Amino acid sequence: MNFEKFIISLLVFIVSGGILFLFRFFLFKSLHQWAKRTKTGLDDLIINTIKTPSIFWCIGIALYIAIENSEIPPKYTFYMIKVIHVLIIISATIALANVVNRLFSKFFERSNVSVQSTGLLNTLIKGAVYLIGLIIILNIFGISIAPLITALGIGGLAVALALKDTLENLFAGVNIMAEKSIRVGDFVRLDNGQEGYVEDISWRTTRIRMLSNNLIIIPNSKLAQNILVNYSLPESKMSLTIPISVSYFSEPDKVEKILLEEVRKAIEEVPGILSEPEPRVRFVPGFGESSLDFTILCFIEDVSYQYPVQHQLRKRIFKRFQQEGIEIPFPQRVVWLKSDSST
Repeated sequence: MNFEKFIISLLVFIVSGGILFLFRFFLFKSLHQWAKRTKTGLDDLIINTIKTPSIFWCIGIALYIAIENSEIPPKYTFYMIKVIHVLIIISATIALANVVNRLFSKFFERSNVSVQSTGLLNTLIKGAVYLIGLIIILNIFGISIAPLITALGIGGLAVALALKDTLENLFAGVNIMAEKSIRVGDFVRLDNGQEGYVEDISWRTTRIRMLSNNLIIIPNSKLAQNILVNYSLPESKMSLTIPISVSYFSEPDKVEKILLEEVRKAIEEVPGILSEPEPRVRFVPGFGESSLDFTILCFIEDVSYQYPVQHQLRKRIFKRFQQEGIEIPFPQRVVWLKSDSST
């Protein structure tokens, strides 16, 4: 190929690329204006996702046009065009995977379906789209997938043994999502006493954010075997018990009345306390070693209110006890000394 033909091919690439980029500019400008007039945000999501990959599509198409109009020998153009096809398919597959993943995430957020958008689900969705893209690329090169499936079937046992822990965590994560005993956003307590909000369930681990804002990262297989308490199931509303101790010189009926009055008053003033079911006071566990022991039982909106509600109620009760002259006793022991009659 001489220099003049190279210049012609280069000009064809520049002109066709310029036309494609000009078309792309006006197309996205029109799409953005159209998206502004719609109420949904899905169109903006799709437009922003494909905006960057469309640059590579324009370049690939311009290269294809330039190569088709060049004097490059057919045996070379064949492979060059194949490479361009592969690059376009890869970029389109990545863009499609991101679009589908985000669409599913938006759908799960806005719908009432029980399936949640988690790291594991996102991985499965993207993996399915990538697999379709891989099959298309193999088809371009004329590679049959049937022998590959056979080879994977033969080597599947070796792969499963090598990736035993990874596969165990993957299937445990799928089982956790299918069982729906743990969901993203739930407040859980593990059997070792650690507790926090479930941040994400990925293909290998589950991340739990503690109240101290630190993360507990636990393998899915370990979590599936763990005995835990989910404070968000079957509903976020939960009961809260607060033990209160008073002196043996106190009148139980009066203490019960004061405690109920303070809790009912706090319902109107302290966020998180529910009026239904009604709060209760019980003379339980009852007779302590140094005190009369009562228990306040009230209901709060969710587990996040447990500490602020206890904080406010204890302050109010302590102040009211001081006003009423009710004593909160210190631990005490009565010691009897046996006298020796012989002395």
